[in-house]
Amino acid sequence: MDIDINKQTATLEHLFTDDRVRVTRWTFSTGQQTGMHIHEVDYIAIPITGGDFEVHMGKGETLAMTQTAGEPYARSAGVHHNVRFVGEGYASFVEVEHLR
Repeated sequence: MDIDINKQTATLEHLFTDDRVRVTRWTFSTGQQTGMHIHEVDYIAIPITGGDFEVHMGKGETLAMTQTAGEPYARSAGVHHNVRFVGEGYASFVEVEHLR
């Protein structure tokens, strides 16, 4: 995953990696974002806090997304987006990528 690093970038912490999965925790303050990136593998996101996000898709579309704490969702490889936290305070989720 190619992440564009700047002062508005959310914090990512690699928690675990083996030959099958990579587990990363993303933590955002209001206005912070992941940077535009393409997911090369299928993944599951597990919201820790929940919160409101804007998802800027690679083709120019912007979607509103509300994560609910403890309610995971899955996405397929090829997703091209930037995720920006627009809620108040902070938000965090864990991302589990299927490496094989």
